Amino acid sequence: MLALNEEQRMLVETLSDLAENEFAERAFEWGDETPWENIETLAERGFLGVNIGTEYGGGGMTELAAILTIEAVGRVCPDTAQYIYEQQMVAPRAIEMFGSEDLKERYLPGVTSGETCVAVGISEPEAGSDVAAMNTTAEPASADADGDALVVDGEKTWVSSVRDADAVLLWVKFPEGLGTLVVDFDSDGVEVGEHFTNMAGHTQSQFFLNDVHVPEANVLARGEDAFVKQLQALNWERLGSSALANALARNGLERALDYAGDRNQFGQPIADFQGIEWKFADMTKRLQASRALTFSAAQSAVDAGRIPARMETSVAKLYASETVERVVSEALQVFGANGYQRGHPLEYLYRMARGRRIAAGTDEIQKNQIARVLKRDGFPSIT
Repeated sequence: MLALNEEQRMLVETLSDLAENEFAERAFEWGDETPWENIETLAERGFLGVNIGTEYGGGGMTELAAILTIEAVGRVCPDTAQYIYEQQMVAPRAIEMFGSEDLKERYLPGVTSGETCVAVGISEPEAGSDVAAMNTTAEPASADADGDALVVDGEKTWVSSVRDADAVLLWVKFPEGLGTLVVDFDSDGVEVGEHFTNMAGHTQSQFFLNDVHVPEANVLARGEDAFVKQLQALNWERLGSSALANALARNGLERALDYAGDRNQFGQPIADFQGIEWKFADMTKRLQASRALTFSAAQSAVDAGRIPARMETSVAKLYASETVERVVSEALQVFGANGYQRGHPLEYLYRMARGRRIAAGTDEIQKNQIARVLKRDGFPSIT
């Protein structure tokens, strides 16, 4: 397992104490409501954007610190961890990696203070995993467009955080190919459409872009290396998703362990029955392996000063997505009928867990990525 340095150890200990003391009481009361109370607390104490540069109000730590933050908070409050994941490992991460200085200064200080939320729009009605099939376009503006360089038209769907977001990072088609840019939600021509409630009870939305004018400074990736940049940002997003999955699994396992120690049947705690012991052994085995894969992929990238490797990222993401569903299901089984009730923490965790196999790249996409690297490079050597 990962050997933490002193800074990382203090981060985990401080966040764990904070979550247990201040987030636990309402941890499963948020539902579709964003836990702004917790977000404000994290921002005030400097824990929102630990991997964002200090010049933008962040902690200036590595992405591994963000992964540790997600798990430390998520083992107590899953909804707060999901917000951290989205605002540390998704759109804001891409903005800092590839955005202009103007773009960074406009959005990142607000992200680290909890005042700005940036969503990401990739999926379209006819383009999910097949991003090359998307129809949202960014075309050159006319000469009299008041300095705006591009006009964006299209539709996005299944987008999280639209109700809270100030801006959205869009995957679009430029004349020369795929790329990304940022659009403010209050821009003329942006229209929010239908809202959907997913299995976890969270709102996702569609929105339309009709003749939306965007300055060149809002472009993150365009041209020959655009798709490579997009995939690089996506790799960090996928490791963040892995961390969230591990946090949900740990949350369920620890709750089941506490319950099994207190629940008596046939004259003894159910934790002492061999069948339950084996469940906990299996859950622990899977979760420890998943955490090791996630930490290893992140640490290897940080140590080498590079983007996470495609094979390592997809293996970690796939295994974490499979693990969280299995572990939370087994944890719910320990609770029996008590855990099968609407409103119970395990019931909610189970619904959240299922989404990890779809979000940030489906299990099938991860398997495709693994197989393609394997066919090209062979099985990874130990070096």
